[in-house]
Amino acid sequence: MIRTFIAAIALVVVALPAQAQKLSLNEISRYLNSITAATSSFTQINGDGTISTGEIAIKRPGKVRFDYNPPERALVLATAGSVFVLDRKLNAQPESYPLSQTPLSIILARNVDLSTAGMVQSHGYDGTATIVTAQDPKRPEYGSIQLKFTGNPVELRQWIITDGDGGQTTVVLGGLEKANLPNSLFRVEPELEKLR
Repeated sequence: MIRTFIAAIALVVVALPAQAQKLSLNEISRYLNSITAATSSFTQINGDGTISTGEIAIKRPGKVRFDYNPPERALVLATAGSVFVLDRKLNAQPESYPLSQTPLSIILARNVDLSTAGMVQSHGYDGTATIVTAQDPKRPEYGSIQLKFTGNPVELRQWIITDGDGGQTTVVLGGLEKANLPNSLFRVEPELEKLR
């Protein structure tokens, strides 16, 4: 009876998944640098509590495209060192600002190196995911990005951007998948033409 009980406990222990471990900054940097082009669905929790959904396309270095689902119909496009925010419902001219003024530039950089002095503000593990908060050490006034990664294999699951004024935007990814993305997907001119 006791042998059977011990055998049953051993089977349960073997059946449990191995406890994930805190990922090192080098592992995370290597993973981010391995992303050349990928797509995912996303859910965005805005600073006012509203929720948006859509599709994201990332092409490193320096390019990202957020296509928001209706009723929003917005487009956020980072390309050629700038971020463009287009509201297709209003047909208005887009807002634009330098990519370097957003913490998203950290993960879109040509070479991500989270071991850069002053970049990482915190590096922890919550029992299921490794969480890293980073900022541009040369421009801390532009805010920070908190990245959440699961391991085995390493995967970026979400980020929270805190802007220079303290406002927060959370983006939860549905699962990044490698993709072959043409550069034309990140051109702003065709999108501006549609607004004219």
